[in-house]
Amino acid sequence: MTFWAAKAYTVNMNNPSNERRVLSVSQLNRSVRQLLELHLPMLWIEGEISNLARPGSGHWYLTLKDTSAQVRCAMFRNSQQRVRFTPSNGMQVLVRCKAGLYEGRGEFQLIIEHMEEAGFGALQRQFEQLKQRLHEEGLFDTRHKRSLPATIRHIGVITSPTGAAITDILAVLARRFPATAVSIYPSMVQGEQAPRQLVDAIHSANRDARCDVLLISRGGGSLEDLWCFNDESVARAIFASELPIVSAVGHEIDVTIADYAADHRAATPSAAAELLSPDWLEINRQLQAMETQLAEVMGRRIRDLQQRSDFLCQRLRHPGQRLDAQRRQLEQLSVRLLRARADAAQRRQMQLEVLFSRHTRQHPKLAIIAHHAILQRTLQQLRRCVVQRLEGAQQRYTQTAQLLDAVSPLKTVGRGYAILRDPEGAVIKSVTSVCVGDPLKAQVGDGEILFAVTETTAVTLLPRGDQQSPVSPDVI
Repeated sequence: MTFWAAKAYTVNMNNPSNERRVLSVSQLNRSVRQLLELHLPMLWIEGEISNLARPGSGHWYLTLKDTSAQVRCAMFRNSQQRVRFTPSNGMQVLVRCKAGLYEGRGEFQLIIEHMEEAGFGALQRQFEQLKQRLHEEGLFDTRHKRSLPATIRHIGVITSPTGAAITDILAVLARRFPATAVSIYPSMVQGEQAPRQLVDAIHSANRDARCDVLLISRGGGSLEDLWCFNDESVARAIFASELPIVSAVGHEIDVTIADYAADHRAATPSAAAELLSPDWLEINRQLQAMETQLAEVMGRRIRDLQQRSDFLCQRLRHPGQRLDAQRRQLEQLSVRLLRARADAAQRRQMQLEVLFSRHTRQHPKLAIIAHHAILQRTLQQLRRCVVQRLEGAQQRYTQTAQLLDAVSPLKTVGRGYAILRDPEGAVIKSVTSVCVGDPLKAQVGDGEILFAVTETTAVTLLPRGDQQSPVSPDVI
C-alpha cells in the first residue's frame, strides 16, 4: 500500500459518511511530512553530488542523483562536524538520512545526518575497524617486534614471481651485494585467493627455516588492489612468524595492516632490498679504511717498541755497579737504623719519667685525705639538714593539731551542745527528718542520752543581722 493510499484509507475510516473534507495546503504538506517520517526509517543512500550550495547559514544544500533520478538533500551545520572530507560536485558519496518534506514549498527532500565517500570510504572504514581491533589485541605492540639479524645471508621473498616487485628487489640485491641468497615463495598478491596463498607462503618459509629474514612485497596499486594485505589472517600469520618479517607493499603513501603487523616496514620493494642488503662498495671502502688504519696502528706500535728498547738499553748497567750502589744503600740504612734505635730509647726514657711523676702525684694517701675532708663536710651538712627538717615538721604538727582541735565537734559538744542521731546513727539536721514517737540518741560531752520525740516545732530563721535566737522546744 502506498502512502497516498494509506492516507485515503485513514480518511475514509474516520469519515464513513464520505463527507467532503477540505484541507489547506499547509495541512496537506504537514500530513505528507508526518507520513514520510512515520513510515520511512533511517536510510542509507548512495549517489552523486550536484548543485552543492553552502550559504551563510552554514547548512549544505545539494542534490543526489544517479543515471535516472535525483533527490534534493539538506545537511545541517551541526551534522557536518563528523564529515572527514570536503564534498564537491561530481563526488560519489554514501549518506545516512531521513526522508521528509519541506512544507514551505511542498518539496520532497532528504535530511542527511552522516556522509562518507562511497566505495573507498567503505573499505577505509573496514580498514580502520580491523586496525583498531588488532591494535587492542596487541598485534602492533612494539614489544613483539623482532630485530633484524646483524648479518643477513639469505632472504625469503613472498610475492608474485611475475610481478615488477621481484624484478626491482633482485636488481637492487645484484647491485648492492650479489652474494646474498634469495628464495622466492610465490603467492598471488591480488584477488580473493591472495590472502590464503600469502598465509601458506609464510608458513612454508618458517618450516624451511633456511632464511634469515622474510620480505613480503608487491608493487603499487589502488586500495582495492592492495586489499589482500589488509586481511586479518595475513596479519595474524605475520605476527605468529618465527622469522622477522619486513613489509614493502605498494608505494610510500600506501599503508596496509601487514605494515603494522610486520616487524619492519619499507616504503617500496627497492627500499626493502636496500634495507636488507649491505652495499659492497661501501664495505670495500670500509675494508680499505680499516686496512689503512691497521697499518698506521702497527707502525705506531713498532715505533713505540723501538723507543722502549732503546730506553731499556740505556738503563742497562754492569752488575758490579749495581752491587756498589746496593752496598752504599745498605750502609745508609744501617746508620739510619742505629740512629732510630737511639732516638726510640730516648723517647722511652722520657715517657717513663713522665709516668713516674704522674704516679707520684696520684698516691692513694693523698686521695684518702682529700676524700675524708669531703666526707666530714658532707656529714655536717647532713646533720644541719636533718635538724632543720625535724624542726619544720614539729612546727607543722603543732599547727595542724591546734587547727584540728579548733574545728573538733567534741570541743563543741563540751561547751553544752548535743548531736542528735537516729537509731542508725545518722545526724538529725531538720525537724522534718523525725516524727513524734521516734527514738533518738543525743551525744553529749560525757556520753549519750536516749529519748523519744513527743512534739516538733518548726522555727523560721530571721535574716542575718536581725536573726534572734529561737526558743528550742522541749525534748524528752
